[in-house]
Amino acid sequence: MKITVIGLGKFGMNVVKELYARGHDVLAIDKNKDLAQRAQEFSSKAVIADCSEKGVLENLGLSTVDITIVSMGSNLSGSILATMYLKELGVKNVIVQAIHEDHKKILENVGATQIVFPEREMAVKLAQSITTPNVLDYLPLTDAFSIMEIIPPRGFIGKSLLELDLRKKYQIQVIAIMDTIEGKISMAFSPSQPIERTHRLIVLGAQESLEKIKDLNSC
Repeated sequence: MKITVIGLGKFGMNVVKELYARGHDVLAIDKNKDLAQRAQEFSSKAVIADCSEKGVLENLGLSTVDITIVSMGSNLSGSILATMYLKELGVKNVIVQAIHEDHKKILENVGATQIVFPEREMAVKLAQSITTPNVLDYLPLTDAFSIMEIIPPRGFIGKSLLELDLRKKYQIQVIAIMDTIEGKISMAFSPSQPIERTHRLIVLGAQESLEKIKDLNSC
C-alpha cells in the first residue's frame, strides 16, 4: 500500500516507522530539513516540503496514493489547508491528527476521512488498563459500540460459548478467540469449544453490555 505521512513530529515519525516496518511504501514529508533527513532511514522516500501550499501537493503527485496521514501537530492552519487541498486533488483517504474539538469540526468540514486524537486515545487506553487490568485492548467503533479483548473471567473457564450464551445474557458477540500459546487468532471456532485459561476473547457489543463484562473481570 502506498501511504504518505505529512508532518514528522513524534506521532508522525512513529507512524512512518511502523508502516515502513510492516512493508508499506511510505513517503515521509516535512518542511523541517532535519526531520525529513532523519526519516530517510525508515521510509521509502523522505521529502522536504511545505504541504500547506496546493502547488507543492500537486507537484508531489499525492493523488495516486492510497492513504495520506496529516500529522502537523499544533500547526492548525497548515493541517486544515493540507486536508482541504488533498481532497481537492482527489485523495480519497485522508487521516488527520486533531488537537481539539473545534479543530476536528473544521477538518470534518474540509473533508477529512478520519480524525484521530493520539494523546486522548492513549489516555483512554491507559485509564482502561489501570481500571480494568483484565481488559487487554479496547477499540471504540462508534459512540455506542466497541470491540474489546478480554481475559476470560473464572466463571467462563471450561465452559463453551453455547453454555455461556453470552449473546442472550450480556448482549455481546464473541467474534474471535486467540490462543496465547500458539499465538493464533481464530474467527472460525466451534461454539461447543471449551474456553481455556490461555484463551483471549475478542468481543463486540454496546458500551453498556461491555461494562457488564468488565465487572465480571474485576470480580
